[in-house]
Amino acid sequence: MTDIRQLIAAERHELATLLKDLPTGQWDAPSLCEGWRTREVVAHLTMPYRYSTSRFLLELARSGGRFNPMSDRLARRDAAELSATELTDCLAANVDHPWKPPGGGFEGALSHDVIHGLDITVALGLDRTVPPERMRVVLAGLSPKHLKYFGVDLTGIQLKATDLDWTYGTTGKVIEAPAQNLLLKVCGRHS
Repeated sequence: MTDIRQLIAAERHELATLLKDLPTGQWDAPSLCEGWRTREVVAHLTMPYRYSTSRFLLELARSGGRFNPMSDRLARRDAAELSATELTDCLAANVDHPWKPPGGGFEGALSHDVIHGLDITVALGLDRTVPPERMRVVLAGLSPKHLKYFGVDLTGIQLKATDLDWTYGTTGKVIEAPAQNLLLKVCGRHS
């Protein structure tokens, strides 16, 4: 297993452990993903382990080839059909799963897990800090295409992490915050 795969496995393991002890009511609490509760986020996180490539492509075709509507439809449906225990067990059973988002590589898989983990923990007010070695990998992969995807305009803004040696942007108003808070800003999340 490569270093990045170890980081992914550790992130998934920690999130599964956290979810295992999550009070039942917090599964229905809103996340930072607009319109999704904790359970929809976990259903989305575990989708790559529960759907074969052919089923994924079929579901994508049913959504007219549009990933976001497909993802939303499946997260809502699966969250209604699967229990919190089933979702948590699926994540725990797949900490070493080799899934990578198309074009994103293992760095994309780690980013996916870290961002959606923050969508849950920050929204619930849980005191969890993503370890710096994981956050460095995620932040190193940020590019203008990510900002465009999330609909975030950072023109005239420089982001500067207070807990890591990381900046994004070179000129403008400086926004200083912990790295994971800045990552959420880049992803268009509002906490």
